[in-house]
Amino acid sequence: MSLTHLLPAPLWERLELQYLLVFIAVFLLVTDYVRNRSPKNFPPSPPGLPFVGNVFHLDPKQPHINMKKLAQKYGNIFSLRLGRSRVVVVNGYKMAKEALVNQPDAVPSRPSDPMFERINKLYGKFFIIHFGYPWKQQRRFMLTTLRNFGVGKKSLESTIIEELGYFHQAIQEEQSKPFEPHYLINNAVANIICSIVFGRRFEYSDQRFQELLHLIFEAVFLEGTIWAQLYNAFPTIMKVLPGRHHVLFSDYDKVVEFLRSEIEEHKKDWDPAAPRDFIDCYLEEIERRKKDVEAKFHEENLSYTLLDLFVAGTETTSTTLRWALMYMMKYRDVQEKVQKEIDAVLGRDQPPSMQDRNNLPYTDAVIHEIQRMADIIPINMARKADEEFSLGGCIIPKHTTVLVNLNSVLFDEEEWDDPYTFKPERFLDANGKFEKNDAFFVFSAGKRSCVGERLARMELFLFFTSLLQKFTFQSPEGVEPTLDFQQGLTRVPAPYKVCAIPR
Repeated sequence: MSLTHLLPAPLWERLELQYLLVFIAVFLLVTDYVRNRSPKNFPPSPPGLPFVGNVFHLDPKQPHINMKKLAQKYGNIFSLRLGRSRVVVVNGYKMAKEALVNQPDAVPSRPSDPMFERINKLYGKFFIIHFGYPWKQQRRFMLTTLRNFGVGKKSLESTIIEELGYFHQAIQEEQSKPFEPHYLINNAVANIICSIVFGRRFEYSDQRFQELLHLIFEAVFLEGTIWAQLYNAFPTIMKVLPGRHHVLFSDYDKVVEFLRSEIEEHKKDWDPAAPRDFIDCYLEEIERRKKDVEAKFHEENLSYTLLDLFVAGTETTSTTLRWALMYMMKYRDVQEKVQKEIDAVLGRDQPPSMQDRNNLPYTDAVIHEIQRMADIIPINMARKADEEFSLGGCIIPKHTTVLVNLNSVLFDEEEWDDPYTFKPERFLDANGKFEKNDAFFVFSAGKRSCVGERLARMELFLFFTSLLQKFTFQSPEGVEPTLDFQQGLTRVPAPYKVCAIPR
């Protein structure tokens, strides 16, 4: 006789439901464990929670700080499980150099995470991800075309100097009164890449362009927030839940819509025999490569290339210059020393040139120290292992995502003396000449280092030198200068006001 006949029916049904729920829970836990257990010789990992892994080990506002703390316990190479993904985190200069420079073919590609796929759902996403023939062809074309339009050459200097004239005038119109420099700097810097990409500049009063700059800033900021992390960890759920991640998608869609409108305008009067700018050159390459389908030269990839150039060529340099003004307000003695050097070499009227860089070693050192301390991209763009490789005695399987904590490189106590102190002299040798530190990974390193590095270096030197040649920057009366910041995908200064006093 079955024992079920001895129990009241409702009670037995409740027991059956409880057993079923327990079975389902155990099954899900076992499945989660089996699917996410680490392979042999994989980097160590802190214990995580079922289903979400180590999501709560990272502060969304400063994940690089948590990574450095975890490295103290688990070593400079460890792993984290973030939702459905398992990533390897690399810390410190030596380990980062091994991963990015000494083994350049180990992690050349970019992983295609849910956030990336959503942002690029309607336009090119091929060359930027996989390190293969398409990526090599696109990158070669990009570097060659940028060089042809003056990047790294004296011909672009005249464009920058011309823009600086408009920039100085706009600053002078503030009449030494406190003003918020964010979008003024953004507009001036953006006009340099605009001259290359679109063949024209935009007035600082252009509301449509100001809105575009705002969209880019907001989107880049949101990419580094908890909303982006949650979307990558739980894309199916986050697609239907409200949140700021939808603002991010909307922002990028509007930016791409603007870029596509520029492409269409170019096509109306495009002359292959007389290319005016980057867009014209790319349109010509599309025609030339029609039979080379694998190279993936088409308008969808042109849209993404423009987005990549525009964001990289605007946001990072603009952010660094905003940090520069903050540091000059904070360290007035450094500002005065830079101005004395500029006055001695250039005077007050001669525009700076890249040829002056060697004669302005202290100014160059200050720029580098600002870049290091500002640390605007604390974590390198995610990389993906195309093949299994060894790193730090661990085995990294194929397709594994690798994150390099650049903050741990720029503040590595084995490479930098007193790294948390603002000290421009660290970039000068005993004779006062500029001396670069190999651990200066501001632009990342290896095959996928920043494609806009040469442009950024030129812009930073000319903008910074020219600004301190013409103005002295100080905080508004009664306001103590700070180095407060906001953390998104980039580490940006908190909003502030500055007084620019003509010299």
